[in-house]
Amino acid sequence: MKAIVYEKYGPPDVLRLKEVEKPAPSEDEVLVKVHAASVNYSDWVFVRGKPFVIRLMVGGLLKPKIKILGADIAGQAAAVGVNVKQFRPGDEVYAELSAYGWGGFAEYVSVPEKALALKPANLTFEEAGAVPQAAVVALQGLRNEGQIQPGHKVLINGASGGIGTFAVQIAKSFGAEVIGVCSSRNLDMVRSIGADQVIDYMQEDFTNNGQRYDLILDIVANHSISGLERALSPRGIYVFVGGSMAAVIKASMNKSERIRNLSAEPNQKDLVVMKELIEAGKVVPVIDRRYPFNEASEAVRYYGERHSQGKVVITLEHDNK
Repeated sequence: MKAIVYEKYGPPDVLRLKEVEKPAPSEDEVLVKVHAASVNYSDWVFVRGKPFVIRLMVGGLLKPKIKILGADIAGQAAAVGVNVKQFRPGDEVYAELSAYGWGGFAEYVSVPEKALALKPANLTFEEAGAVPQAAVVALQGLRNEGQIQPGHKVLINGASGGIGTFAVQIAKSFGAEVIGVCSSRNLDMVRSIGADQVIDYMQEDFTNNGQRYDLILDIVANHSISGLERALSPRGIYVFVGGSMAAVIKASMNKSERIRNLSAEPNQKDLVVMKELIEAGKVVPVIDRRYPFNEASEAVRYYGERHSQGKVVITLEHDNK
């Protein structure tokens, strides 16, 4: 089969289309024929090996041990292991693979049954491939750490990216009042997906505008902790889900109960939750660009070097093999 392989750290050019051995599913796995995958922040930092601490996560200081990236996939079950109970060949599925060795940038990948869910019936493979990681991070940040409730005033800092576009819609599905922070070119898009108010970060600092929020979900981490605490209501919660390594360290070191650092946990149950929200019409994936499989390196480059609106998706075509 074909896969996008990298054997050294560097710019996205190090990603190469190669022939590799097709995996065989173990007794608890499903072999998925991948029709679409999407790019996430992990792909961007892993391929570059920057910051250096990332190399410990991919298992190699000088060269990566994980050869095939890609956490988000959507496709069809091609074969199932003898112990698999929930799926059968032909089922349309989607999954998040970051806890299971990645491998989504390939024509086939073996996926543990517990990592898979049936894809939303009203989505194409391309649309479904955009969902898993970003949507589950947004869901867990809002629900698990943020303890979102109906009527909460919720601010999404970084509302136009992959996680942010899901977060705006998920927060609305919980009955929250949603304020999205983004650049001027994305204001209309963020408003169109349900934000009650939008703030242009180039024109206004939400930590200094006098408003107070019950929950801040922060995807870019570009404000001081003191400023964020100032923007919270008396019982408000700040949840950090993305940003620079320095921001991760700073948020992790803060001991306040109101400052929380999400450690997302991929799981089948939350993929099912997202399936239900999507099929109910409450959440729609936002896709910026689609790239064919042989242009995967350009997809990763575009993701890393541009501020994409929503997700960047890689599509695969199969020759009935």
